[in-house]
Amino acid sequence: MSQESPSRFSRTVLVTGALLTVFAFLVGFYVLPRAQTNVLEGIWQGICRAAGLVRARSPSTDVASPELSTVVVPSSMRDSGSPEQIGRGATLALRCTMCHGASGLSEADSPNLAGQYADVIYKQLIDYRRGARVNVVMTSLSKTLADKQVTELAHYYAYLPKPGGRAILDDAPALVRVGDPLRNIAPCASCHGSSDRTANAPRIDGEPKSYLERQLIEFRSDTRHNDVNGSMRNVAHQMTSTEIAEVSRYYAALRP
Repeated sequence: MSQESPSRFSRTVLVTGALLTVFAFLVGFYVLPRAQTNVLEGIWQGICRAAGLVRARSPSTDVASPELSTVVVPSSMRDSGSPEQIGRGATLALRCTMCHGASGLSEADSPNLAGQYADVIYKQLIDYRRGARVNVVMTSLSKTLADKQVTELAHYYAYLPKPGGRAILDDAPALVRVGDPLRNIAPCASCHGSSDRTANAPRIDGEPKSYLERQLIEFRSDTRHNDVNGSMRNVAHQMTSTEIAEVSRYYAALRP
C-alpha cells in the first residue's frame, strides 16, 4: 500500500491539474470573450478573438466624419455695411464683450474682432452654427443668430478701427516672408497680407499669441478643419512647434 499511494496521489494531482487547465482555458478564451461579443458569435471565433487572431473592429468606424465648411459667403460681405446694419450689429455685440472686449479688442486671449474682415466673421459664425468649427461658447451663441444678424455683427466688427503695428517683413520669420518651397509652404503674408489677401483669410496681426498658437496646433492635428480646401491644414502639418511659436509671436507683436 505504501508503494501504491504515491502513484495514486500523482495521478490525482495530474488529473486535477488537467481539469484546472481546461477550466482556465474555457474561462479565459471563451466565457470572458463571449461576454464582450455578440451572443450569436460562435465558440471558435470567441476563442480566436481572445487569442488575438481576430482583429476587433476599430472604434473609428463608428465615428462620423467631421463636418466640413460649405459656407458660400455672399458677395455683399465684401462691401461696407449700411449704418442701420452696423447699428443693429453694435446692439447684438453687447453679448460678445466679455470675451472679445467692449471695442472688439480682447483681454481674454480670445480673437480681436475690431477691424476684422466682414466676410471672415460671417464665415466663422456660420461654421460654428453648422458644426464645421467647434467651441462650446461660440457654437451655442451662433445658433441663436439668424443669417441677417450674422451679417449685421460681421459688418459692425469690420467697421471698428483696429489698432495694429505695420508689418515689417524684414523682421519677420522666414515662413512669413518667403515660406518654404521645399515643403510646399507658401508665405503667410501671401494670404494674410493687408492689401492682397486671399478671400476669407483673416487679419491676424495683433491677435493674441496664445490664440494664434492654439489655432495652428489645432490645424496641425486636424482638430480644426473648417479651412477652405484644407489650405491651413496643409501648411500646419509641415510646421514644427518652434515655427508655430515664432510665427505666432511675430504676428502678436504687431499690436501696439
